[in-house]
Amino acid sequence: MRAREPDRDGYVERDGVKLFYEVFGDGEPTVLLLPTWSVIPSRSWKLQVPYLARHFRVVTFDGRGSGRSDRPVGAEAYTHLEFAADTIAVMDATGTNRAVLVGFSCGALWGIQVAADHPDRTVGLVCLAPAVPLAPGLPERTVFSFDERHDTADGWAKYNRHYWVEGGHEDFLWFFFGRMFTEKHSTKAIEDCVGWGLQVDPGTLVDSTDGLRACGSESFRSVCQRVAVPVLVVHGDEDAIRSHDAGVALAELTGGSLVTIAGGGHAPHIRDPVRINAALHSFVTKVAESGATTTWTRALRRSKRVLYLSSPIGLGHAQRDLAIANALRQHHADLEIDWLTQHPVSVMLDTAGEHVHPASAWLTNESAHFEDEAGEHDLHAFKAIRRMDEILVNNFMVFHDVVEETPYDLVVADEAWDVDHFLHENPELKRFAFAWMTDFVGWLPMPDGGEREIALTADYNAEMIEQQTRLRRQRDRSIFVGEPDDIVPDLFGPDLPAIRDWTVKNFDFAGYVTGFDLAPFDRCALRAAIGIRPDERVCVVTVGGSGVGGSLLHRVLDAVPLARRLVPDLHFLVVTGPRIDPCSLPRREGVTVRGYVAGLYRYLAACDLAVVQGGLTTCMELTANRRPFLYFPLAHHFEQHFHVAHRLARYGAGRRMDYASSDPDAIATAIAAEIESHVEYHPVATDGAARAAAMLAELV
Repeated sequence: MRAREPDRDGYVERDGVKLFYEVFGDGEPTVLLLPTWSVIPSRSWKLQVPYLARHFRVVTFDGRGSGRSDRPVGAEAYTHLEFAADTIAVMDATGTNRAVLVGFSCGALWGIQVAADHPDRTVGLVCLAPAVPLAPGLPERTVFSFDERHDTADGWAKYNRHYWVEGGHEDFLWFFFGRMFTEKHSTKAIEDCVGWGLQVDPGTLVDSTDGLRACGSESFRSVCQRVAVPVLVVHGDEDAIRSHDAGVALAELTGGSLVTIAGGGHAPHIRDPVRINAALHSFVTKVAESGATTTWTRALRRSKRVLYLSSPIGLGHAQRDLAIANALRQHHADLEIDWLTQHPVSVMLDTAGEHVHPASAWLTNESAHFEDEAGEHDLHAFKAIRRMDEILVNNFMVFHDVVEETPYDLVVADEAWDVDHFLHENPELKRFAFAWMTDFVGWLPMPDGGEREIALTADYNAEMIEQQTRLRRQRDRSIFVGEPDDIVPDLFGPDLPAIRDWTVKNFDFAGYVTGFDLAPFDRCALRAAIGIRPDERVCVVTVGGSGVGGSLLHRVLDAVPLARRLVPDLHFLVVTGPRIDPCSLPRREGVTVRGYVAGLYRYLAACDLAVVQGGLTTCMELTANRRPFLYFPLAHHFEQHFHVAHRLARYGAGRRMDYASSDPDAIATAIAAEIESHVEYHPVATDGAARAAAMLAELV
């Protein structure tokens, strides 16, 4: 799922070569994100497009030889002059009179050429890690010839025409992109680039490389000196593809500004997207002379404000966050709380009379992404989160704009992974107290993921540990929603700490937050109030606020006829949630199907049995209300399989079921058995919201 779809797309043909382009947004001016070497397509700008398109008009196109553009044959088709001419053709086809050009690596070559030859079409030029012939090549790259055969395939010997076309193409890609990202914890970026590189055949890559070598140093220097528009050059000082000296020389020749990323590699827009997005926004705004006005309010005249970020994956976070917010208001009666969140949480909060920040409309929906990733009762949660990188960057940039515009005393992030991660990546952006809240700690591999998944989850955990060790001040409070014994006893990974030991040292514990008050529940009165007859037995079936539970609902409905024969007075209340259409389910006798149910916890407290997924919130509500229930963890969902299951086992709650091996008959039999069971769960504390609020109140 893309963070933003194009407003329009199309092809333009120049000299028999079709070029695919996309246009996003309608602001001013236009930002044209140029293609680079044909090894990757314009999707490499995925972390920039959504943010920039909220402020400006954005155009991208796949360079010849990549993506959905044509792949002409021969080196002469891939010179920097051909790419420059393609740029003008795309500008004409998209109605772009003038634009700020942004080029990465080889894209700087054609960006500079266009700026020099067409000053009337260029507002400004940004060159990221420019691969320009203005400085000697890195010594390790000059050892091996591109054209001659070699007796070895080690290191830069892989950068060789014969090696590519004779079977070494993929091996070269893994090496090359491994060198492109010299920064630690770059596994996702490397995987993306290798995947894009495999879409380009070795012959095309050879042609494009030969074409680029036609750009001479002296002639290119004269082109640089003709550039008359503002120029920004960004280059990492640990770039292992092109020397930082090239960026220095380019800035000097063009009279541009140079930003050096200390410790940065060759693709800053991919590895440090927040920093680059902010730099691009600042540069484009400056050269466009927008004339915007601002207002600054003196600190002591500002009201106390909290920005609350509530995870949209289901509705459980919203219920507990609302309870915490209400308890926080008991400490600060004059507190103003803005909520930055997504559907369906935004609907629930709006119904509760809370102020949902208008910028929430710019967030890309994470629930929709998880639904796209899900199979039949199968959601590989870790992989899904890795693949939502562009969504996380987009949503963080929305957050960034919000806190830039409005000063907040406190930001509360309930599993807002994007905000926590990028605040640690960009610590200078923190200008408020920051509280992180979660109900699990540690990414864990699924058994069938093998060594690769063990390594990847450990790398993610190691990065988080390093961030916390180096930048402890970023989190003013880390709050675990639960108790120490609720934490799994596993290790973060090979040679990494035990998750429980590390969490106890780095978190405060609020206890579980139910989001409702258990004290006033008279179950008989509650059943009467919601219309359950004294002689009626009710099974509630619910799959949370996302749309990934449709398969389970269908299978339970298939089990209803047999279950009703085994338990004759049994009635089913099936709650689909806000993202599954109740009309999509088959009708069964003895079944009431409803969509969203306000105050669902009341029905869970009143029921005789529940059938649910393995999500923590619903399972813990049932545990707190001492109701028997069956729960079906989603396949490959590490949190439900390990973290939630561990907690429920500690409370002695629920009967775990396996969806793959549970046919309708097995489900009906389990329903009949569990509805007769007497539960003895470990008590759930009732003061979690108050404890969490007291911790937060100290930060306001």
